[in-house]
Amino acid sequence: MPSIEDELFPSTPGKFKIDRSNRQLHRCFASTSTMFLWALFLIALTASYLSFQSFVDSGSRYLTASWGGIQWEKQVRTSAQIHRSGGISVLVTGATGFVGSHVSLALRKRGDGVVGLDNFNNYYDPSLKRARRSLLSSRGIFVVEGDLNDAKLLAKLFDVVAFTHVMHLAAQAGVRYALENPQSYVHSNIAGLVNLLEICKSANPQPAIVWASSSSVYGLNEKVPFSESDRTDQPASLYAATKKAGEEITHTYNHIYGLAITGLRFFTVYGPWGRPDMAYFSFTRNILQGKPITIYRGKNRVDLARDFTYIDDIVKGCLGSLDSSGKSTGSGGKKRGAAPYRIFNLGNTSPVTVPILVDILEKHLKVKAKRNFVEMPGNGDVPFTHANISSARNEFGYKPTTDLETGLKKFVRWYLSYYGYILKPSLYINGDNCFSNELIFFFYLPTLI
Repeated sequence: MPSIEDELFPSTPGKFKIDRSNRQLHRCFASTSTMFLWALFLIALTASYLSFQSFVDSGSRYLTASWGGIQWEKQVRTSAQIHRSGGISVLVTGATGFVGSHVSLALRKRGDGVVGLDNFNNYYDPSLKRARRSLLSSRGIFVVEGDLNDAKLLAKLFDVVAFTHVMHLAAQAGVRYALENPQSYVHSNIAGLVNLLEICKSANPQPAIVWASSSSVYGLNEKVPFSESDRTDQPASLYAATKKAGEEITHTYNHIYGLAITGLRFFTVYGPWGRPDMAYFSFTRNILQGKPITIYRGKNRVDLARDFTYIDDIVKGCLGSLDSSGKSTGSGGKKRGAAPYRIFNLGNTSPVTVPILVDILEKHLKVKAKRNFVEMPGNGDVPFTHANISSARNEFGYKPTTDLETGLKKFVRWYLSYYGYILKPSLYINGDNCFSNELIFFFYLPTLI
């Protein structure tokens, strides 16, 4: 007898032993069933892939996340612990920056709780920031790596610690860099500031905020010395404009939400662990390497002058501002009463011309600079700065004590140590074969701390 297979699929084409309509119906049913099974299989395969991909992505996020978790929260809480009576707990943004690292160390030294936040961007060599981070870590200060614009991170930090104060020092610095990357100034100095204020306004309790504005806000103002009441509506650079915008934004949050806010207008801060993009720092590097340095001059060959302020004096001003900041009056984003809003100049009150700064560097480096004088380009720089500090002196006793000669001597000593220069007596000075008590420097691998 013919098998079922023979009935359905005869060996001789055209010879069918079943009714054609029944065969077509069966074929259609078989085809539909097969397609359905294949569809089920593909759906199951797709679901399995998506599930696996989700697992991989979640695992990847877990493995690469720079914050979060039980151990991370423990580190944050430990770093925020206060170790003195009447102490404060401070979130320091830009903690591995020049001013931020010094302020963090000073707060920890007197027994305050300190947690740092920094995104370690590459505006200048991040290895210097990492070195500062190591220094902070050795003093028990935990620095969270993250960005101001990460609202979830900021919210988590305030969820873990009820900070009494915020020292907001994170910013995109530099006047000339704005010509290359203007977006970075809006991202950090405006968007980042607003994001931080949004978190602070909703915190319960609200922290008091001290933040870094800049002397650059005085812009094209020609009245000297610069006072807090002077007009600041003529910025000469995008950097200055973002700092001026910051002052207006912080005033708004103070007015609407009751945040106690103090803005500090820093005047040309310098010193050990400084920023490599600053003139005194790059001058030192180029002088030691035998490279020429560019010194700008204003109109009619007038030397530029700056109110150079040593880092230790700035730190005293920052701590004084924190201690006298007053309290925020809002709760859960709602204002309960008027809160302090203040702006202070932090400078040295003794402007010095750039050529004199170079003279002092030559003295301490014992190397002659190759000076190249150039007329100041229209890149946002201003010809002079000079701070009136009477408001800060009256409010919290701010009194700078370090002159430029003393401050640069300390900076040079740090620079030579950090970058590994060794002093050696030499018989050859500028190619001349003669005996001299001058010194040259030999370079070797830099030390970190």
